[in-house]
Amino acid sequence: MEFQYLTFLLAILLLTLSPGVDTLLVLRNSARGGWRDGMLTTLGISSGLFVHATVSALGISVILLQSAWAFTLLKLAGAAYLLWLGFITLRSALRSGSELPTPALMQRQPLHVWRSLREGLLSNVLNPKAVMFYMAFLPQFIDPTGSAVQQSLLMALVHFTLSMLWLCGLAVIADQARRRLRMPRLGRALNALNGVLLMLIGAAMTRG
Repeated sequence: MEFQYLTFLLAILLLTLSPGVDTLLVLRNSARGGWRDGMLTTLGISSGLFVHATVSALGISVILLQSAWAFTLLKLAGAAYLLWLGFITLRSALRSGSELPTPALMQRQPLHVWRSLREGLLSNVLNPKAVMFYMAFLPQFIDPTGSAVQQSLLMALVHFTLSMLWLCGLAVIADQARRRLRMPRLGRALNALNGVLLMLIGAAMTRG
């Protein structure tokens, strides 16, 4: 049993540390609105883990995994969301690039709590990597003699804690880098790169 828990912790840790859509989104939003924006985005991302855990525990995973069209629809929804995020990020970078560098361009944008939480939550809930992990891998660690929902939520809490620690740390680092660099052209270039990467990931998901 202890070996099983260690295996679960290792899998969760690797999933958390592996760079992906969530990492890109936190870095993007931290550059946009500072560490608070990044941390709110992280809270939205990490909260989505409880959605996956609940769905998995209730057995909806069986329906999705056995129904090709349902899972395909979920993947396409996630891909469309990433394409949209990448598009507005790239558009913002190109628009700011047509202006002269001024102190206003180096200042972070106003913080919108609901926007950051919503972007983080949707990014995670529509992320096929998290969906596949919770719906195919997580049930392997469920004790059939206990409550599946309770066990799933407990494991999601462990994942939530690791995710918050890692991504909040990245948010602080990204915000500090933005404060120290203070170079509008570099900021626009990184923002444009972020947008392109998000769109490429979204396009790749449509072919997966």
